[in-house]
Amino acid sequence: MRSRKSSIPLPEQACLPWHPPGLVAGVDEAGRGPLAGPVVAAAVILDDLHPIAGLADSKKLTPARREKLYDEIRAKALCCSIAEASVEEIDRLNILQATMLAMRRAVMGLRLKPVMVLVDGNRLPTLDIQSEAIVKGDALVPAISAASILAKVHRDRWCAQIHEEFPQYGFDGHKGYGTAVHMAALREHGACVHHRRSFAPVAQNLLF
Repeated sequence: MRSRKSSIPLPEQACLPWHPPGLVAGVDEAGRGPLAGPVVAAAVILDDLHPIAGLADSKKLTPARREKLYDEIRAKALCCSIAEASVEEIDRLNILQATMLAMRRAVMGLRLKPVMVLVDGNRLPTLDIQSEAIVKGDALVPAISAASILAKVHRDRWCAQIHEEFPQYGFDGHKGYGTAVHMAALREHGACVHHRRSFAPVAQNLLF
């Protein structure tokens, strides 16, 4: 497998001179830092004939804008795939390896096989496809931006759903991150089944 890593600012995919002709997939993840829930990855192959305006790093967009773009990406992309690595896999493998697993699953879930995979960050999952890691790729490469949005919205929806089951933790607000509100809830209620027990703040509050 041939892989490259780059932190050079690259405004669009066409500026990457070593890309072979063919379909290019962007890959990104959401949920590495939270104390609970799966880590989510998405892979997207955009359609040049149906451009999507306003693609950007999902963290720079409002929730309403992310939701709108989520629907547009799903409608206009040539294909896309969203995958997870579970809490159990995070605790067994560690968060980095679980993230790589989710990314691999997302790429393998694409209906069309790309000739090149561009991954946000500085690490690459194990793939049988030429791939490249691009630091800050979610702000530089449209396909990675699209993947960032899909992963973020998917995970935020998971948090909203789990909030209905465990409202005492406030997942709909902090999205699983270790905020003061979340830490106070952990101290009061202990960890629930969705918490990552390999993370120190959770391990210190295991009541059940």
